[in-house]
Amino acid sequence: MAKKLDDSDYSALIEYVFCAHYRKSEREFIFARDELIDAAKQLGVPRPKNIGDVVYAFRYRKQLPQAITKTQPEGFEWIIQGAGRATYRFRLMQHNRILPRQNLYPVKIPDSTPEIIGNYALGDEQALLAKVRYNRLIDVFLGITAYSLQNHLRTSVKGIGQIEIDEIYVAVDKHGRQYVIPVQAKGGHDQHGVVQTTQDIACCAAKFPGLICRPVSVQFMEDGTIAMFELIENKGVINVLDEKHYQLVPASSITREEMAEYGRRAN
Repeated sequence: MAKKLDDSDYSALIEYVFCAHYRKSEREFIFARDELIDAAKQLGVPRPKNIGDVVYAFRYRKQLPQAITKTQPEGFEWIIQGAGRATYRFRLMQHNRILPRQNLYPVKIPDSTPEIIGNYALGDEQALLAKVRYNRLIDVFLGITAYSLQNHLRTSVKGIGQIEIDEIYVAVDKHGRQYVIPVQAKGGHDQHGVVQTTQDIACCAAKFPGLICRPVSVQFMEDGTIAMFELIENKGVINVLDEKHYQLVPASSITREEMAEYGRRAN
């Protein structure tokens, strides 16, 4: 039976490719997906069944190996971006991961998710997207009227390559301004990376040039609270513009004291 790849194999593959290109003065460089296949041959580890998963793992799930992170200047991190068809770019950026604040006061929302959806959702990400959709959390969070246009949009963006957006909403506000909202959802131990938001913004600029882009990331926290982030790009850097936490609960469990507190906070 063929040996199954483990985390150490993934780390060895990405480290091999990084070291083949890295020079001390460089802040970015491009590598091809096929280089991971060559790395597997050179290192004597099994070829990954899904080459792209090696890159995906280090973009959203795993930390880069120490041999790579020790080359990072203070205040910067290496990220992996798409750079075209079957090619990627290692690039130094000021920050990469978007993590929920642990001390943010959560807002309770009456749960409108149909029970059958919760029973049959295939995985955390699907469950999260469904809860956001059925509870109109995009509307609540952004203060606009939003409609789901498409989920799991796979498309290509010039200069980046193939990307996937978990769900796209279009929206309108009371002034008639129209928006496109790319939504990325993370469940389990996956984390949001700024790379995905950069790609989403580029995609919306190309596909929906007349709409205002307001990228959003959503994430399940350990207690089931839904963390929502509105993100903005400023001079090539992705920043958190707003963050709110929502708890979906039976309407009867929201106390009068909590309602009064929400009223005070709105004033």
